[in-house]
Amino acid sequence: MKKAEQITTHEGTLNRLARISGQVQGVRKMVEDKKYCIDIITQIQVARSALRSVEMQILQKHMHHCVSGAFASGSQKEADEKMEELLRVMKKQY
Repeated sequence: MKKAEQITTHEGTLNRLARISGQVQGVRKMVEDKKYCIDIITQIQVARSALRSVEMQILQKHMHHCVSGAFASGSQKEADEKMEELLRVMKKQY
């Protein structure tokens, strides 16, 4: 991956996280202002969905770069470590 692509990816991720942070602050404001519960829940779901999307992008990048690199290295130990790492993270979601 070229350096410029890597910077763009990280900058894009940071921009998305900044928007999500704004969404969460908006939810806080809604609670402070005692807005309608369903409206608050809807905004929480929007923020959660946005976080899941960022998570998936980062996971895809990790798999295409780190995990595939471990397999390409020819080191069975490194490949096994990356697979175990992925399994640990996936188990935490359930």
